[in-house]
Amino acid sequence: MRTRRETFDDVVIDVAERARTYLGNRHADVEFAVEDVPPTDPAPWEEQSAAVGRLLPVGGSAGHRIVVYRRPVETRARDLDEIAAIVREVVAEQVAALLNVPPSEIEL
Repeated sequence: MRTRRETFDDVVIDVAERARTYLGNRHADVEFAVEDVPPTDPAPWEEQSAAVGRLLPVGGSAGHRIVVYRRPVETRARDLDEIAAIVREVVAEQVAALLNVPPSEIEL
């Protein structure tokens, strides 16, 4: 039997694979990650409520990292379908921010 963490990781992997079609070669180095909770020091522009995802620049020649926070997503969802819907929305928002397009243009 799969743990909740493993199931959540599978959802993020599936959504990340779909997101790669929007990222193309220009952003092929974008990494996707899952962390349990967001850091306690949100960026000044972020809301003070628990973040469910974040787009982080990675230093040096590396690209960006899109992080999905498992616990806040699970707290907002009633079941696996809602978890998947929230993850799709979070990743779409972060991809849209990276590409500088409206989130509505990213369908995952």
